[in-house]
Amino acid sequence: MKIYIIGIIASFGVSLLLLLMLLPLLKRLKAGQYILGYVKEHKNKGGTPTMGGLAFVAALIIVGLCVAGINDGKANLTFAITAGFTVVGFLDDFLKIYRKENEGLKPYQKIIFQLAIALIASIYCYLNGITYLYAPFGGGAKFNISWGIIPLAVFVFLACVNCVNLTDGLDGLAGGTSIAYLFVFGIMLAVQQTEQAVLCFVAVGAISAFLLFNVNKASIFMGDTGSLAIGGFIACISVFTENMLYIPILGIMFVLSGISVILQVIYYKRTRRRIFLMAPLHHHFQMKGYSECKIAYTYVAITAFIGMICLLFV
Repeated sequence: MKIYIIGIIASFGVSLLLLLMLLPLLKRLKAGQYILGYVKEHKNKGGTPTMGGLAFVAALIIVGLCVAGINDGKANLTFAITAGFTVVGFLDDFLKIYRKENEGLKPYQKIIFQLAIALIASIYCYLNGITYLYAPFGGGAKFNISWGIIPLAVFVFLACVNCVNLTDGLDGLAGGTSIAYLFVFGIMLAVQQTEQAVLCFVAVGAISAFLLFNVNKASIFMGDTGSLAIGGFIACISVFTENMLYIPILGIMFVLSGISVILQVIYYKRTRRRIFLMAPLHHHFQMKGYSECKIAYTYVAITAFIGMICLLFV
């Protein structure tokens, strides 16, 4: 228990320090976010510094290495993969700033990078016998899927990374939801006596410090730098601990973000009409008149509530 508390406190402190150093630097470099014009509620957010994910990812890796140790293979690969997705997100954010528009990497470029990282993680699982899956609400029961872990893990990585990225559309939304997810998941792994539990609490501390600057009205955004990193980290922790089937349950709000976009695109192409006023789903609620704070709080509360239900059956 002490190591979990130490992990949260240490990562919070390191992340806070790095953010206090990073924010004025980003302002001097004019590394501001370019806002899409059709989101009228976000007009006054243009120019807000982005790439804040650099701070909490660095804090996560620095503190994570200290508490997990440098000889933990799963932890080291988790940090490497998280860093890999951070680099992809950073390139995307950097190109947006450089070009002074809201388009960075091409969609196919993102997918290629993401697929390459996901394949590395999936092959690692197969070669190291991480081929079992815990059955949700199964009381600890799990089953072996052998080589099937490769395509399933690749899908999980791509889905998780992009769904978290899509959820990052309102102040505090992706960060708050991620904290609720990781805190509950950390408790779940602690109950399972899994060593990676401490990494979840380290991430909770690091992202919590970021939220001090990201809740409405945000003074800094995590950017794709942060959202892709969080998605990659969640996927790593879930896949490497054989708990990936909990992602669509505990991460239901992330899933709804992704599904709402897919349904909107498919339905519009077929009928030239829309299911939602705007996708992802949080923008639909925003168009309905709900405040950013209320939407973010609801996402966090639902994630926490579902998490508590999951914990009853671990």
